[in-house]
Amino acid sequence: MLSAAVMAEMLSPSSDLWLVSPWITDVQVIDNSHGTYDALFGDVPPGGWRLSDALLRIAGAGTRVHVVTRPDPHNDPFLRRIEAPELVNLFVHRDPDVHEKTLCGQDWILTGSMNYTVRGMAKNDELVTYNVGGPDAGQARLDLAQRWRSSS
Repeated sequence: MLSAAVMAEMLSPSSDLWLVSPWITDVQVIDNSHGTYDALFGDVPPGGWRLSDALLRIAGAGTRVHVVTRPDPHNDPFLRRIEAPELVNLFVHRDPDVHEKTLCGQDWILTGSMNYTVRGMAKNDELVTYNVGGPDAGQARLDLAQRWRSSS
C-alpha cells in the first residue's frame, strides 16, 4: 500500500503531503530490483527507493511536504537526509507529544498504528487503513495544518 501511495504521489503530486509518525527510519518504500518501475524513474532507475528519496523528489516537484515527528535521536539520521536548505517546501515539525501515524495527500490517507520504521512496517502487528476519495483526507489535511503549519 505504501509503495502504491508513494508512486501515485510522484505521478500526480498533491499540493501538500503530510507524514506524521513519532519514529521514522529511512525504510525502503519502492523495490525496483527487477526493473518493474523503470519507466517511473527515467534514464537511470534505482534498484530501490527509500522514504527520504521519495519525499525529496515529491518536494522537488513542488509539493509542500510536512514531516511531523518527535525530537528523538532515533529520527535524526532520517531528518538529516531530508533537511536540505535548498528545499523551501519541505517542513519538519518536531513535537515531543506526537503519537499519530498518518501519511496524507490530496485525496488519499494512510493511517493507523504503524510507525514508519522497519519494525513498524515488517515486524510489528499493525492496523493500517488506506482511503482514497471521500472526506477523510481533506479533513485530515485541515486538522494537520491547524496543528502544525504555524510552526513551519
